Order: sequence, then structure tokens, then C-alpha cells
Amino acid sequence: MTSMTPTRTEPDLSFLLDHSSHVLRTQMSAALAEIGLTARMHCVLIHALEEERTQAQLAEIGDMDKTTMVVTVDALEEAGLAERRPSSQDRRARIIAVTARGAQVAEESQRIVDDVHQRALGSLPTDAREALLNALNLLVGDYLATAAAAPRSARRARQREK
Repeated sequence: MTSMTPTRTEPDLSFLLDHSSHVLRTQMSAALAEIGLTARMHCVLIHALEEERTQAQLAEIGDMDKTTMVVTVDALEEAGLAERRPSSQDRRARIIAVTARGAQVAEESQRIVDDVHQRALGSLPTDAREALLNALNLLVGDYLATAAAAPRSARRARQREK
């Protein structure tokens, strides 16, 4: 009996996006590690510099769970790049304030991030680069703007034997 593999009728967009995203993330991690940062640390520094933000707000922007955010801010504090402070708007809330040294590191890390992105995009001919960026912006602005709700598990609970 021969198996019939279904014929693919469309390019494997999931593979193309996943693979390119994975490789870009590994390149970014390696480049930022040279100055002692992770991508999450960079994200927190940049967004905390933009305006006064709480740890919860920064976690949401960076798509981090509470535990990951705490570990990230702890690492920034240990490195002297940021500190937890009371909010100027609400004394009960605590914000993440970037230190002067943290602001310098954020400038350096942004140059690194921009360089990694430029090298990836620079590997493409100009017209392909523009088409890719235009297409991705259209996708994330419309069809791929919002993640689907996580499906419920199809597994059923085991039934106890009586």
C-alpha cells in the first residue's frame, strides 16, 4: 500500500516566517550578549526610557510573563542599568527608571539592534527589501494583527473505571 502525501498548494509561510524569525533572534541574542544584554533587557530599557512605565506595562509591551519580567528587571538592577522607583503619578505604583548608565547602554544596544536588522535587510536587493517590508507591514496591520485565541485541548480527561 502506498501512502499519498497531500500536495502542497501554497508556499509554507509558517516555515519561512518561523525560520527567518528564529535565525534573526539568535543573531540578535549573540550581538546583544557582546555588551551583556539580552533582547528582553534591551526591550525594557528602550520602553522604560520612552515614558514612565510600571513593570506590568513593560511586561505587556515585551510580551513577558510576570516571572520573566522580574528576572529581567533584577538583572538590569544588578547591572546598574535600571531601578524600581515609586511612580510620580501614583505613589503606590512602582516604575522602572533607567539610570544614566542604562541610557548609555540603551543607545549602544539600539545601534546593535539596528545593525542586525540592517544586515538582514541589506542582504536583499532594494526592491525585494521594500516589497518584504511592505508585505509584512500589511500583514501585521490587518490579517495577522491579532493572535487567535488558544484552542482548548482536544484531549479528554481519563474516565475512572467503576
